[in-house]
Amino acid sequence: MDKNKIIEEGLLQLYLLGELSIEQHSMVENAIENDTELAQLYRALEDNFERMAFENAIEPPSTIKIALKNTLGPNPNAPQSKPTTKKKVLTARLAVAASLAALFGLSSFWFYTKWQDTEQNLQVLQKETLNLQDRLALIEKDYKSTQNKYNVINNPNVIPLLLKGDQSRAVAYVNHTTKEVVLNPQGLPKLESDKTYQMWADVDGEMINMGIVPTDKELVTLRYIDKAESLNITIEPAGGNDHATVENLVSNIIL
Repeated sequence: MDKNKIIEEGLLQLYLLGELSIEQHSMVENAIENDTELAQLYRALEDNFERMAFENAIEPPSTIKIALKNTLGPNPNAPQSKPTTKKKVLTARLAVAASLAALFGLSSFWFYTKWQDTEQNLQVLQKETLNLQDRLALIEKDYKSTQNKYNVINNPNVIPLLLKGDQSRAVAYVNHTTKEVVLNPQGLPKLESDKTYQMWADVDGEMINMGIVPTDKELVTLRYIDKAESLNITIEPAGGNDHATVENLVSNIIL
């Protein structure tokens, strides 16, 4: 094969990279062996490719090096290398291939670690989203409950009743049409943690439980009792009582 054709058509580069057909490869190889100038050009090209491969090698991030070491672990059976005189052991083709393979491996590992981080962040975000949805559901539930109570006390059929005592007072909003009772307990003094207020309806001399009255709420929905002759609030043990402790009566109203 003509030397000028090999040079002008870049066949030396293709030969170095292994891109020639079997026939062309053999012809270029013979030409290099038999032509001193071609041999010198090929060696120079080979040196340039090898130098380019090492000069453009990408230094991986330190985090990837650490992760690789932790993943692979130490190899106790690996032979210890001894210092030797540096010599060329790779051809340019192998150097380029090794550099690309290392770059691909490091890139793959980097993307894998990034994917794991993203997956963990996504799980945290999903958990926070669920918690936020739960809180919003509770807020919406409380809002609807409060709105319903305000609708009850603003109903034109509601009768406001003031339950008074020496140092206690509460306002009951009674709707005999819809049979609903809502109480505002803000006028009741705070109690110890082992005590609670409880409201009762007196029907024919019998105290019927209407419900526990917490003082940390503005409005409390209680049980409606028909034919009540009076409404009464007593102090009972925490959790409520099944019968009224009349001596602990703090406020009431006769109907």
